[in-house]
Amino acid sequence: MVYENIRNLRKKYDKLQIELAMYLNVRQTTYSKYELGKIELPLDILLKLADFYDVSIDYIVGRSTNDGSFKEQTNVKKK
Repeated sequence: MVYENIRNLRKKYDKLQIELAMYLNVRQTTYSKYELGKIELPLDILLKLADFYDVSIDYIVGRSTNDGSFKEQTNVKKK
């Protein structure tokens, strides 16, 4: 589930694996393995991806199906 979500987010935002790898300060091959589910995402990488895409960690790990902006969700609750 996690690997599918990070791949889908990357494609949704029209990003290349190399771009995300550079942002995360990992090799492109390492990032590719995250997307393929061959290695687990470390917590620091998970946090950076959630920030990058402005989504909750719950969405990335499959605890929520709402992929909308985390900030937008928070603002809606405040109104």
